[in-house]
Amino acid sequence: MTADHAPLHTTSLAMPPLRQGKVRDVFPMPGDDTALLIVATDRISAFDVVMPTPIPGKGRVLTALSTFWLQWIEARGFCRTHLISADASTLPDSLFIPGGTTREQLHGRIMIARRAGVVPIECVARGYIEGSGWKDYLATGAICGNPLPPGLRQCQRLPHPIFTPATKEELGLHDQNIDFDAAAQRVGRPLMARLKDLTLSIYNAAAEYALSRGIIIADTKFEFGLLPGDPNPILIDEALTPDSSRFWPADQHQPGKAQPSFDKQFLREYLETLVAKGQWNKQSPGPSLPPEIVAATLERYTQACAKLVGQAL
Repeated sequence: MTADHAPLHTTSLAMPPLRQGKVRDVFPMPGDDTALLIVATDRISAFDVVMPTPIPGKGRVLTALSTFWLQWIEARGFCRTHLISADASTLPDSLFIPGGTTREQLHGRIMIARRAGVVPIECVARGYIEGSGWKDYLATGAICGNPLPPGLRQCQRLPHPIFTPATKEELGLHDQNIDFDAAAQRVGRPLMARLKDLTLSIYNAAAEYALSRGIIIADTKFEFGLLPGDPNPILIDEALTPDSSRFWPADQHQPGKAQPSFDKQFLREYLETLVAKGQWNKQSPGPSLPPEIVAATLERYTQACAKLVGQAL
């Protein structure tokens, strides 16, 4: 495996990161205090825990998908996004240090992005019922304050997509589902109403596009930010990737059970087998992943990218 194709677990550049998320390392852009450098590593998380084993090439798949979707969203006039460029060749030489991450390793992994104030709410759209939404429905008959008809089956399509916000917690803590009113109390009702409309509009259009490519987007989450002096939110972070969405093969959809997927649900299911055996407790540190789980996870991500973007990495 060549150096530029080796897995990238942590980015090492001439300055420390501003922050390190579950997957992305975020740096200031030299000479431009209005921009950030965002690097998609090959880390993967599940149950809000970062696994010690990277998925080689995953960061490039995420970047290809996010870049495609962010440009797609802007082209259709939904909103602006944080994307300025995804071209690593434009990065200044001063970023790179001996023994650190190379420019070649960053090709296909980076976004130069507008620096925005993050709205501290995860904006989730659900078109199908699964995951934490399914658990909430079984317990209460609703999801995040959205009442739903009785008798729905696991993974069934909802009568219409719903907006289900969540708190945005620090690394290692679990995001918590909340209702619209609780979200509005945190960030203001006018902004939250705008984010709800944006989330559902983008989801509906993206789900229709994906379905034409053979993929059901069962649900997805977006993050938004605000630029200085501008009340209009922009879409930030990633968009419509297997890390932030549930992707199912449309030709295999069968409500009433868990679905085959093109996302990290495969990894979650493997980890649940470890939990059932008492070998992990869903707390950090995560368990090391065997090679066959790594390979099968990457295969699902690359299949999604090939179907949606029309390219394989």
